[in-house]
Formats: sequence, structure tokens, C-alpha cells
Amino acid sequence: MFCRRLWLKPGTGFWTASQQGAHNLASFHQASLLPQRKLRGLLFPFSELEPHLACSVDRGHFQLFQPSVEDITKAEKLFSPSSSHKIDYHTSAVRMEHAPSQNQPEVCFIGRSNVGKSSLIRALFSLAPDVEIRVSKTPGHTKKMNFFKVGKAFTMVDMPGYGYRAPKDFVEMVEHYLGTRKNLVRTFLLVDGSVGLQEADMIALEMCEEFSRPYVIVVTKIDKCRQGVLLTNLLQLQDAITQTVRCFPQPFLVSSLHFSGIYLLRCFIAHVTGSIQLGDTCQS
Repeated sequence: MFCRRLWLKPGTGFWTASQQGAHNLASFHQASLLPQRKLRGLLFPFSELEPHLACSVDRGHFQLFQPSVEDITKAEKLFSPSSSHKIDYHTSAVRMEHAPSQNQPEVCFIGRSNVGKSSLIRALFSLAPDVEIRVSKTPGHTKKMNFFKVGKAFTMVDMPGYGYRAPKDFVEMVEHYLGTRKNLVRTFLLVDGSVGLQEADMIALEMCEEFSRPYVIVVTKIDKCRQGVLLTNLLQLQDAITQTVRCFPQPFLVSSLHFSGIYLLRCFIAHVTGSIQLGDTCQS
């Protein structure tokens, strides 16, 4: 089981996008004004790594999900609030019996402490400046699942971070959630691209396999290391993915700082929750 060796994520109260202002690339329209090469790197970060790969490396699994610009634009509308489409922090829960009962599709984010999970959620919600991203005021003591409602379309769940010495209630929370949440359509497992797969990540991966729920790996902090280091870590990760059954074959590369991969991830979330229909070239 997932147990035994995971810790909780440190934090500093709560954060709203309006405190720092929206990222200058929060909207795809803004990004579309960039030169084509720069735009492609933001949309599909793997395209910047591909020229450095040996010819013998199979690139197919890195390029399965390739939505059109039209699809990406449709998905972005779901992350843009309006009077009829509210996006906001909904509630928190320490135990599953406290979790909100709802039927709309749900996705959850899990990852090691300091993997950049809060930063990623902020980037995804950067078009909704009043959304509060809540974390604990005491480092290492986040004990709640935080639920964010995206209108009537779907809910995103921010799980506590893991690592060594996880409290028992955290283990029970995560395992109970993954094992019983009927409306959970995808788990997003975050891995730090600058350090690669760690032992705790492998435990989390095995847990996802054990519960036979579909999940996908998101590689964070791709801007924090040299391309050679990132490629080495990415190929190691891909080797691990090929040994799985329930993991989507394509890892998603993101930089919350530079906004690389954020539009693509928004589109994938919108797709797997059934919120938009994509073209025939996409897989999920």
C-alpha cells in the first residue's frame, strides 16, 4: 500500500492570483502573439527537447496528445470564470466522510512535498484571479484535501504532499479517496523534472497501479535544470511508465514559471472530464 514513508506538504496560509496579478501568458491569446517557435515550445515543451534525442529513441509516447489550437482555445474557456461559470475554492476535508458528495467528474493532484503542486494549480487557475490556493500555515502539517469547483464542469482536488514519515491519517485519506471516489476520472501524479523519480514517487506510482485507477504523470520544474539532465530524468521516467498498466503513456512537461505546457494540460483535463470533445488525433 501507499503507506509508511510519506510526509505532508509545507505551506504558508493561502494564495490568490489577484495578490500577484495574472501571469502575462495566462491566456492562450497572449501566447499566440509570440513567434511560432516560441509558441510551439509553450504548447508542446517536448518539441524543444526532441532535437537532442538520439535517433534510436522512440518519440511516439511523448506525442500522443496533440490537440488543435481550436481545442486548446475551447479548453481555456473552462478555466475562465464568468457570471454563469464560477471557479472557486469549494471546501476542504480531512477524511473521506467529510468530502463533498457530488456527481460531476473529479481530478486530483498528488506529489512529493516541494514538487511544485501549488504553483501548478495557481498556473492552471491563473485566469480566475480570485481563486484561493490554500496550504497549511505550519510547514509539514497540511492535512486536508482541498476541493476547487470549475463551474458545473468538474472539480479539482489538491491532495497533501507526500514524503517520508507520513502520518497515518494521511495514508488513510489518500488510499480511501483513490479506492472509493466513484467520480474520480484521473489522478495527476507530479514528479520533479529537475531531480527525476525518487523512491517516494515510485511508492506513489505503485499505489496508483494497485487501485487500478487511470492516472497520468506531470513533470514539473522543467525550467530548473539543464536540458541534458531533464532528458536523462525523462527517459528514466518513460522506462518506468512502460512497466505500468494504468498510466497514460505520455508524461506532461510543465513549467509554472514560464507557462510551458499549461495550455496542453488544461486541454487534457477538459478532455478527460468530458467537458469538451477533441479531434480524432488525440488519445486519452
